[in-house]
Amino acid sequence: MKNTLDENKPIFLQIKEQLEDSVINGAIKPGERVPSTNEFAQYYKINPATAAKGINELVHENILFKKRGVGMFVTDDAKDILIEKRKEHFYENFIQPLKDEARKLRMGNDELLEMIKQGGFNHAD
Repeated sequence: MKNTLDENKPIFLQIKEQLEDSVINGAIKPGERVPSTNEFAQYYKINPATAAKGINELVHENILFKKRGVGMFVTDDAKDILIEKRKEHFYENFIQPLKDEARKLRMGNDELLEMIKQGGFNHAD
C-alpha cells in the first residue's frame, strides 16, 4: 500500500484503485484476502466507512467477494474484469482524443500508426 494519500482525489477512490492495481499487477492473487476496512482505516488514519465505500464498489463490480466473518477476497475473474475495464477507459480517455486530434491534423491511419511505432512501445515493457 502507498504510504500517503492524494488530497486532490476522494480517499475511497484511491483505496479502490490501489486494490485494483494490486490485482492487475499480481500483488494480490485470486482467492487472497484483501486488507479490511479497519486495517485501511488504521493504516491511513481515516474513517472505516470511507474505506468501506471503495471496497464495496469492488464487491459490486465482482472484483471482491465477502466471506462472512472472515473478510474480503479477490474473485477468480477479477484481473480479467479489471483489465477489460481499464482498456475501455484507455480507449475513451486516450485513443479517442488521439484519433480526434489526428483527424484535425488531416493525418491518415498509416501516418498515425507510424508515429505510434516511433515511440518504441513493446508489449513486454
